[in-house]
Amino acid sequence: MWARVAKFEGSPEDVDARVERLREMVGSGGLPPELEGAKLLLLADRESGGMLAVTLFDSEEAMRIADVVMNAGGGRAGTRTGVEFYEVPIRVGI
Repeated sequence: MWARVAKFEGSPEDVDARVERLREMVGSGGLPPELEGAKLLLLADRESGGMLAVTLFDSEEAMRIADVVMNAGGGRAGTRTGVEFYEVPIRVGI
């Protein structure tokens, strides 16, 4: 398993609005086909307004393909300040 971790900044006052935009996109089937089968965790720090979007993939290749698509999309979670990639050598319950 592989993880793409994107870091976002934004105002603490609009955390709920940013979360809702992402919920609507996911709920409406608005995810691109390159993200099919991926798992998403969104972590929000309500004090700073920062967010981490952790997207999990079954393979490094799937992660790299989806990264291209996600880089072309709009910043619904705020201003993206970084993206990192990780192998997930241990997982429990996921």
